[in-house]
Amino acid sequence: MKATTRSVDGVEIISLEGKITIGSGDTQLREIISNAINSGKNKILLELSKVTTIDSSGIGELVGSYTTVTNRGGKLKLLHLPAKLNELLHVTQLITVFEVYDNEQEAVSSF
Repeated sequence: MKATTRSVDGVEIISLEGKITIGSGDTQLREIISNAINSGKNKILLELSKVTTIDSSGIGELVGSYTTVTNRGGKLKLLHLPAKLNELLHVTQLITVFEVYDNEQEAVSSF
Protein backbone atom coordinates (compact mmCIF):
# COMPACT_ATOMS: atom_id res chain seq x y z
CA MET A 1 0.00 0.00 0.00
CA LYS A 2 1.15 3.53 -0.76
CA ALA A 3 0.14 6.58 1.19
CA THR A 4 0.55 10.25 0.40
CA THR A 5 -0.26 13.03 2.82
CA ARG A 6 -1.20 16.64 2.32
CA SER A 7 -2.78 19.30 4.47
CA VAL A 8 -5.79 21.45 3.49
CA ASP A 9 -7.19 24.05 5.89
CA GLY A 10 -5.76 22.20 8.91
CA VAL A 11 -7.12 18.83 7.79
CA GLU A 12 -4.62 16.04 7.17
CA ILE A 13 -5.69 14.29 3.96
CA ILE A 14 -4.15 10.84 3.67
CA SER A 15 -4.58 9.24 0.24
CA LEU A 16 -4.24 5.47 0.29
CA GLU A 17 -3.50 3.38 -2.78
CA GLY A 18 -3.40 -0.40 -3.18
CA LYS A 19 -4.36 -3.15 -0.75
CA ILE A 20 -5.32 -2.84 2.90
CA THR A 21 -5.11 -6.50 3.79
CA ILE A 22 -3.49 -8.65 6.45
CA GLY A 23 0.27 -8.34 6.14
CA SER A 24 -0.06 -5.79 3.33
CA GLY A 25 -1.30 -2.42 4.45
CA ASP A 26 -3.06 -3.06 7.73
CA THR A 27 -0.02 -2.34 9.92
CA GLN A 28 1.01 0.47 7.56
CA LEU A 29 -2.36 2.15 8.08
CA ARG A 30 -1.92 1.90 11.87
CA GLU A 31 1.53 3.51 11.63
CA ILE A 32 0.32 6.31 9.35
CA ILE A 33 -2.55 7.18 11.71
CA SER A 34 -0.28 6.97 14.78
CA ASN A 35 2.29 9.25 13.16
CA ALA A 36 -0.38 11.80 12.25
CA ILE A 37 -1.87 11.81 15.76
CA ASN A 38 1.55 11.93 17.44
CA SER A 39 2.54 14.94 15.34
CA GLY A 40 -0.54 16.84 16.52
CA LYS A 41 -2.85 16.21 13.55
CA ASN A 42 -6.30 15.45 14.89
CA LYS A 43 -8.45 16.16 11.82
CA ILE A 44 -7.84 13.23 9.50
CA LEU A 45 -9.50 12.49 6.19
CA LEU A 46 -8.74 9.14 4.57
CA GLU A 47 -9.05 9.35 0.78
CA LEU A 48 -9.74 5.81 -0.40
CA SER A 49 -10.58 6.02 -4.13
CA LYS A 50 -7.45 4.07 -5.14
CA VAL A 51 -7.82 1.26 -2.60
CA THR A 52 -8.07 -1.89 -4.71
CA THR A 53 -8.66 -4.53 -2.04
CA ILE A 54 -9.61 -4.55 1.62
CA ASP A 55 -10.17 -7.58 3.85
CA SER A 56 -11.46 -8.06 7.40
CA SER A 57 -8.06 -7.12 8.77
CA GLY A 58 -8.17 -3.87 6.80
CA ILE A 59 -11.71 -3.13 7.99
CA GLY A 60 -10.57 -3.86 11.54
CA GLU A 61 -7.70 -1.44 11.11
CA LEU A 62 -10.06 1.28 9.82
CA VAL A 63 -12.21 0.81 12.93
CA GLY A 64 -9.12 0.75 15.16
CA SER A 65 -7.84 3.94 13.54
CA TYR A 66 -11.21 5.60 14.05
CA THR A 67 -11.19 4.60 17.74
CA THR A 68 -7.61 5.77 18.26
CA VAL A 69 -8.26 9.17 16.68
CA THR A 70 -11.56 9.64 18.54
CA ASN A 71 -10.03 8.66 21.89
CA ARG A 72 -7.29 11.25 21.34
CA GLY A 73 -9.90 13.99 20.79
CA GLY A 74 -9.73 13.98 17.01
CA LYS A 75 -11.96 13.20 14.06
CA LEU A 76 -11.41 10.64 11.30
CA LYS A 77 -13.61 10.74 8.21
CA LEU A 78 -13.63 8.86 4.90
CA LEU A 79 -13.58 10.24 1.35
CA HIS A 80 -14.28 8.61 -2.04
CA LEU A 81 -15.14 5.08 -0.96
CA PRO A 82 -14.67 2.46 -3.69
CA ALA A 83 -17.92 0.54 -4.39
CA LYS A 84 -16.65 -2.67 -2.77
CA LEU A 85 -15.65 -0.91 0.46
CA ASN A 86 -18.92 1.03 0.52
CA GLU A 87 -20.79 -2.27 0.22
CA LEU A 88 -18.71 -3.85 3.01
CA LEU A 89 -19.38 -0.94 5.35
CA HIS A 90 -23.11 -1.23 4.67
CA VAL A 91 -23.18 -5.01 5.21
CA THR A 92 -21.26 -4.69 8.50
CA GLN A 93 -23.31 -1.64 9.58
CA LEU A 94 -20.04 0.28 10.01
CA ILE A 95 -21.37 2.90 7.60
CA THR A 96 -23.20 4.27 10.66
CA VAL A 97 -19.88 4.76 12.49
CA PHE A 98 -17.94 6.66 9.84
CA GLU A 99 -18.73 10.01 8.26
CA VAL A 100 -18.35 9.40 4.52
CA TYR A 101 -17.99 12.05 1.81
CA ASP A 102 -17.84 12.09 -1.99
CA ASN A 103 -16.69 15.71 -2.19
CA GLU A 104 -13.34 16.77 -0.76
CA GLN A 105 -14.34 20.38 -0.08
CA GLU A 106 -17.47 19.27 1.79
CA ALA A 107 -15.41 16.81 3.80
CA VAL A 108 -12.78 19.42 4.73
CA SER A 109 -15.50 21.93 5.66
CA SER A 110 -17.22 19.35 7.90
CA PHE A 111 -14.37 19.52 10.41
